[in-house]
Amino acid sequence: MVARWQPVHSGHVPVLHALCSRAKHALIGIGSTNRYNMRNPFTLDERMDMLRLVLSEWENYTFIAVPDLDDGPRWREMVKDLFGPLDVFVTENPYVTSLLVEDYKVIQPFELIPESQRIAIDGSLVRRAMAQGEGWQDFVPSEIEDFIAVRRLDKRFRREFGLQTLALETIKK
Repeated sequence: MVARWQPVHSGHVPVLHALCSRAKHALIGIGSTNRYNMRNPFTLDERMDMLRLVLSEWENYTFIAVPDLDDGPRWREMVKDLFGPLDVFVTENPYVTSLLVEDYKVIQPFELIPESQRIAIDGSLVRRAMAQGEGWQDFVPSEIEDFIAVRRLDKRFRREFGLQTLALETIKK
């Protein structure tokens, strides 16, 4: 599976747990590792730490840093080199699916979990609430809330990308 994990939120948790509980060994790609902007406001190390917190009961995974290349065919070859042969590749991104469907059996994250465990949250929702300064805590597990708050990552995000995030939302409306 490859995702950006910006930040790890409550929608990710059941998918990650299902991935690790079903796999002999799960490869968890951390995407956009070479980006730091309003869509990618957490460092690779911060995201790995967040993932470790929600995967504390598992050890059967490896993180793989997956940079953006702005070149789909090159990215596809890089992913094949990084991940090698797989039983299944998990992504919610239609573009990634189109790139990898000839190489892997591609499924969406919701296929791993029962409907009753699906939580409709995405990173944009969390970052928007973080930019507004309130409510983001409702969208993340408590261990992630603590991680972000103790390190003041919510304040850093608001300082560096808050106005830009809110302005973009205004433009979309």
